[in-house]
Amino acid sequence: MPQPKLVLIGGNGFLGRHLAAHFRELGYQTVSISRTGPNDVRWDARTLGPWAQELEGADLLVNLAGRSVDCRYSEANRRAILASRTDSTHILGAAVAACIRPPRVWLNSSTATIYPDTRNDAPANVEANLTPGGPFSEEVGRAWEAAFWASPVPATTRRVALRTAIVLGADGGAFPVMARLACFGLCTPQGSGQQWVSWLHIRDFCRAVEFLTHADHLSGPVNLCAPHPLRNWEFNALMARELRPLLRLPQPRWLLEIGAFVLRTETELILKSRKVYPARLLAAGFQFEYENCEVAVGDLLQTSDTTSMSLGTLSSRGHD
Repeated sequence: MPQPKLVLIGGNGFLGRHLAAHFRELGYQTVSISRTGPNDVRWDARTLGPWAQELEGADLLVNLAGRSVDCRYSEANRRAILASRTDSTHILGAAVAACIRPPRVWLNSSTATIYPDTRNDAPANVEANLTPGGPFSEEVGRAWEAAFWASPVPATTRRVALRTAIVLGADGGAFPVMARLACFGLCTPQGSGQQWVSWLHIRDFCRAVEFLTHADHLSGPVNLCAPHPLRNWEFNALMARELRPLLRLPQPRWLLEIGAFVLRTETELILKSRKVYPARLLAAGFQFEYENCEVAVGDLLQTSDTTSMSLGTLSSRGHD
């Protein structure tokens, strides 16, 4: 039986590294295509080239390409964020359409911030809850998916848009930064603290991608998030219990706005209320290993030697 093949676009980041390792353990040949990875096949994310040959006969194509949103939303940055997602998706569609043996499955990144701000005790957003309008982050999600569905790919290629919430991992993404800040006392409600946080353990992210690879009946948008979102104040209280900093510093909105300006980022990244539910994933039979955030955070802090060592110098956790 031939070795199955995974092609990862933008696969040299946090999510890509974990996906590549996960699928290699499953016996896949993995090929990473990026603009900068030293061992990757190179592309410019805008034009066809020799990289497109890697898509021939692939069992799975996963597109993770997209400029970071951790920046100020200036006009130039807005254009770059949007173009990095739509241009790469359009050119991938052209490459898939030109294949003699196109990929069997194409999973394209999207974002859980495509949904409107969810306040109070409103129901969590499921895949059918899209509404027009909204701020820049929602505009980006809608444009990204529009580029995906507009791609003229053959009917034999099944497509799924991954509306992914914040992915928690010990060795990358936002969680190590959150943990370091919590150790310095920034584990208090951010702003009102009432905003919802939707999240996903990195292990379940990889398992969900594997599940979707074989769920032949499933196409269209799919929410990738744990089934139990929590409030911002609850998440920060959890970090405080785990890390036990000596001080706990308040984080009112005005202070966050100053900090975001100094760090050249946006407060929306922490103040927008994201309440998302993985309706289609659960209906298809997927079972999470980490449904509860307390269990997920405990696992991430306890299983990473690197994380534990760095945190141990900053909090009482290292002296248990």
